Parts: sequence; structure tokens; C-alpha cells
Amino acid sequence: MTAVFGLDAGSGSLRDADHLIQEQRDRLGLPPETIACTHFVRAARPHVAVSFQLPPGFSPDAWWEPLSALGVGVSWEGRRTGPVELSTGAADAAAELAGKQGGRAVVYPGVDRLVGEVTVGQLLDESAIDRVVVLAGQGEPAPEAVVHTRDHVRPEWRDGQLTLMTAPAPDGAFVPFEVPDPTPCCADHG
Repeated sequence: MTAVFGLDAGSGSLRDADHLIQEQRDRLGLPPETIACTHFVRAARPHVAVSFQLPPGFSPDAWWEPLSALGVGVSWEGRRTGPVELSTGAADAAAELAGKQGGRAVVYPGVDRLVGEVTVGQLLDESAIDRVVVLAGQGEPAPEAVVHTRDHVRPEWRDGQLTLMTAPAPDGAFVPFEVPDPTPCCADHG
């Protein structure tokens, strides 16, 4: 059985939340099968929380105290710590990921292979992404269609599937809808 935990440091942007994910993945030594997502928190002060889904056999129990010591919101299996607004954000983020009904995946199996140009078929075969969709109701691209990843592939959970939203590119290929930050986040995390 997989374990899901939420972490809310009150990140003010997706970039900050992406960095938090990379930082905690490295700090905690999370396994490569981990899925980590960002979630918008609609609270008195809107911000972004994160969630982590660990593969079977891994538990956040060993990390509970180090995470709690950060002074952020943490939630796992009904346990919460940290300021109420942040622990609530962490719980909501964990619930969205556990139900596969929300979240933007930053870390997931195969993300490291989605660099440069790949075909839709490669993207689906070599990563945890379940589906690729073209915006504006244009359906799904053919498996042989090229995706210019721009080294920034952030699928979202939609209807229980990890779905990459794409847009047509001028050369007949596709690009992930989310544009990467011009200054790459977490370049020092490799």
C-alpha cells in the first residue's frame, strides 16, 4: 500500500513549491518511484502546498519529526502538525493526491527521461503519465507525434489519470501547455 503525506510551507508560487518538492526529495532521500505534486490552497492567504505519494514499503514515519521541526504544516494518515492553516493545506493536498483528483506532478517515475524531444508514445511508455491531451478539445495526439518538452513536463491529475495538457507547436509537433520558468528552478538539485 502506498503512503501519501502533505506538506505546506505557505509557498507563494508554483516555482517555490517546485523547489520545496526537490529540496525535500533530496533531503529525505525519497525513492525514484515517488510522485510529488503541487496544490493550490484557497485560504485567507492563497498559496501552494505539496503532496508526496511513496511507493509500497515506504512510510513517512521516519521523517515525521524532521518535517515537524520545520515549523510547516504536515499531514499523514489523520495526523497533523504545524500551524492550523498550513496543516489544513497539507491535509487537503494529501487528500487530493490520494484520490488522484487534483495536483500538478513535479516528480514522478520517468520524469528524468522527458527531456528534449520525445514522441507521445515514448512519453506514455517511459513515464507515469497516463494520457496526453491537446487543449481546446482537439483530442489526443497520435503516438508518433513529437513533443518538444522544453525539459519541463508537469502533468495534472484529471479523472484519476495523470494527464499532460499540450498545445500545438508551429512545426506540427506539440509542447506542454505549462511554460517553463525562464530561470530553471532547482538546477542545483540535478
